[in-house]
Amino acid sequence: MQYNSTRDKAINVSSAQAIKQGLSAEGGLFVPESFPSVSMADIDALADKSYHERAYFVLSKFLTDFTDEELNKCISSAYTKEKFETNSIAPVYELNQSVYFLELWHGPTCAFKDMALQILPHLLTTSMKKTNENNEVVILVATSGDTGKAALEGFKDVNGTRIIVFYPDNGVSEIQKRQMVTQEGNNVSVAAVRGNFDDAQNGVKKIFTDDEYKELLDRNHFSLSSANSINWGRLVPQIVYYFSAYADLIKGGKIVCGDKINIVVPTGNFGNILAAYYAKKMGLPVARFICASNENNVLTEFINTGVYDKNRKFHTTISPSMDILISSNLERFLYDLTDNNDALIRDWMTKLNTEGRYEVTPEVKEKLTNLFFADFSDDAETMAAIKATKESFDYVMDTHTAVAKSVYDKYAEKTGDMTKTIIASTASPFKFNQSVLIALEDFNYVAGKDEFTLLSELAQKSGMRIPKSLAELKNKPTIFDTVCDKNEMRQIVSDFLMVD
Repeated sequence: MQYNSTRDKAINVSSAQAIKQGLSAEGGLFVPESFPSVSMADIDALADKSYHERAYFVLSKFLTDFTDEELNKCISSAYTKEKFETNSIAPVYELNQSVYFLELWHGPTCAFKDMALQILPHLLTTSMKKTNENNEVVILVATSGDTGKAALEGFKDVNGTRIIVFYPDNGVSEIQKRQMVTQEGNNVSVAAVRGNFDDAQNGVKKIFTDDEYKELLDRNHFSLSSANSINWGRLVPQIVYYFSAYADLIKGGKIVCGDKINIVVPTGNFGNILAAYYAKKMGLPVARFICASNENNVLTEFINTGVYDKNRKFHTTISPSMDILISSNLERFLYDLTDNNDALIRDWMTKLNTEGRYEVTPEVKEKLTNLFFADFSDDAETMAAIKATKESFDYVMDTHTAVAKSVYDKYAEKTGDMTKTIIASTASPFKFNQSVLIALEDFNYVAGKDEFTLLSELAQKSGMRIPKSLAELKNKPTIFDTVCDKNEMRQIVSDFLMVD
């Protein structure tokens, strides 16, 4: 399997090169030249397999330059019961006969990013060896909250790599911030950026496309790569858990193989829902995708109108990992919907960069609306969904999963569609304990209580155990306190690497 760039399909690289490089030189994203086809018999057979076996089944179809031994080693190193506290890795929880939560937050940082970022370091270091990379690989990450900690945890002390994470100052939850600023490891660095996630993300992209700076790094024996979902090695493991969830529904007798399901994903950067779309392209029986946004509803508007316009007010919400106005992975999706028209993608991405907006063709808009239902949930609706789901089902969601549940409820009311539906549950409620407790009780309930008191309160309310990794944060010292402007990010990288 070879990989092309969304902005220049003449570029053709192996999966190892795509993973090592992260972003194509001209700014495009790597995509597979074709998608493997999976039969219903193949999918049915997954029902009796472990998560490891399901992961091998999917990943081996995309990472064809990896040997069986290499791939199995990556998978077995990433997905352990010790890290995920469950053998099923990504369990499916039945809310009622129509709705199921795919719990993607049982990993070490309590968010869905662990599903990919526990395996990415192994994929990357294997790719480095396969491509005879002698430079030290520098991972640059912009995060809206969860990716940062998951990447730091995945890459800490991994030989041949260093990692630098940038997060928006005052744009993540207190728990998310503490997870990052207390990070241990001899190859890690963390800095806050004054501004929002898009400022941090644009700053990272600017470094990636600065040829002069990359030459400087190369002279000092460093090569840049990414752990954001712009890296194919981050995205491809996410395809696995949609097949796994479907297989679990078969195994549990909830569906028979071939039955179509709906998939709901709370998304800002479009990576998680893109992985679900790629699963459908391979043959997973999906009827409808439901794209759930918070008040930063640029994707809702885009899917419903065909116009992508980032020129709008930025909202800081209780679902901060979705506080995004530039959805990077949408580029991959549009490349697919335009039948790999790289010229059109270049034009749209240039317009996004220079004018802040673009409009797709009527043909692409029709494909969008046939595949996707899109809506958004504001903070009040999100909190109401948390409270209602606890009262009706005794199940506690985090604020991002609640966005998805709220939008799903709107979809069901509008369409009457009772197709069995998987909702991607993307974070533990403990990561957003204050907002969840306000939803369950009120503002007065949390007033004057610190993060760790709130963790205990939520444990009592939910009947859930506080994740070990969060409980341990209380006694960890702050290691990183750097705050910079977006135009200072390159210097932060240089200082960390000690290059001039």
